[in-house]
Amino acid sequence: MAAQDFEQSPAVGPSKPRLFKVLGPGLITGASDDDPSGIATYSQAGALFGFGLLWTMVLAYPLMAAVQEISARIGRTTGKGLAANIIPNYPPVVVFGLVGLLFMANIINIGANLGAMGDAVALLAGGPRLIYVIAFGVLCTLMEVFMKYTRYVAVLKWLTLALFSYIATMFAIDIPWTGVISGLLVPKLSTDGNYWQTVVAILGTTISPYLFFWQASQEVEDIHEIPKREPLLTSPRQAPSAEHRIRIDTLVGMAFSNIVAIAIIVTVGATLHPAGITDIESSAQAASALKPIGGAFAFDLFALGIIGTGMLSIPVLAGSAAYAFGEALKWKVGLSLKPTEGKAFYGMIALATLVGIAINFSGLNPIKALYYSAVINGLAAVPIIAIMMLMAGNKNVMGQFTVHGWLSYLGWATAAVMALASVAMFVGML
Repeated sequence: MAAQDFEQSPAVGPSKPRLFKVLGPGLITGASDDDPSGIATYSQAGALFGFGLLWTMVLAYPLMAAVQEISARIGRTTGKGLAANIIPNYPPVVVFGLVGLLFMANIINIGANLGAMGDAVALLAGGPRLIYVIAFGVLCTLMEVFMKYTRYVAVLKWLTLALFSYIATMFAIDIPWTGVISGLLVPKLSTDGNYWQTVVAILGTTISPYLFFWQASQEVEDIHEIPKREPLLTSPRQAPSAEHRIRIDTLVGMAFSNIVAIAIIVTVGATLHPAGITDIESSAQAASALKPIGGAFAFDLFALGIIGTGMLSIPVLAGSAAYAFGEALKWKVGLSLKPTEGKAFYGMIALATLVGIAINFSGLNPIKALYYSAVINGLAAVPIIAIMMLMAGNKNVMGQFTVHGWLSYLGWATAAVMALASVAMFVGML
């Protein structure tokens, strides 16, 4: 992958690549954050509260950027993923408890995303949605297992362009920009339990544990795949360029993620909320409700975006679960492995996707479960971030590359903000 040209060290020669070539794990991670399940959460926020929760995206940006940069630096420094770093430092019950929560939440997300993609195709072209669900699940699994790693990463990077459909949708309708600016800059707090539950859901889908595991593991993959790149613990001279590249990659990726989330909230807040349509159970339902209000063009863009983001997010969800599970059980893990070399790892990817497909045949409403899984993610992220921060500041783990200063403060602030939001949610519910 072209990111190798950007890390300037005695082992990696200097050059000035285009920005898109520099971007890698951070861009893909940020874009996968706006998956169909995230779209459903942002749509629900816009439908219920209009522009009233836009301020959460302004708050979330520095927090999510800091946490993702820290997770990437752990992977780049140690040459190991998050679960592999947690194992020697914490009791097995902690490791497998966190991995189990991650796996269950990811499966629900996969099922919901596949269902949303099937619904979107059915809306656009007609036909049986469950056939589309199976087709998308099989296609994503085959690509993840059998495509060469560097080519597969290139495909994921190009799929991030699908998110521009939501920005285009926003500009295809009339927007009261004064209200948008007010929503972004002036928090309008409420004692309503639904308000704080939605805040936690937004934070849970924006700052989600699977993203931490994925970005750290992708940094490890790149160490294996890019010539002369080594863990910083064994090649400290690569640190300045590596940390600079990680920061740019993460800041751009998270900014892209948040701009798209803002576009979705604004689009739904400007159309469905004024029309009194406040109960959105899925991203596909949001697209359908948008058609008579925003027009066929806005509907088409919104629906196509669901398909594109689903194709991006399902491999990330299944992959992050397999990385975490495989590292915890000390399997050989990595998308750069051949299928015969990583049978257990790829088997876990296939299993996660298969269960996600099965959810759509179970009669369970995966979208409703998904909204609450975002809340669970928001709660689970607090201890996971705390463990990450302890590892990032531990010289036994990070050597001379411990995380400190403002980045450390932002990481701990992220855990604190999500904990406070969770407390406010429970108080509001009472």
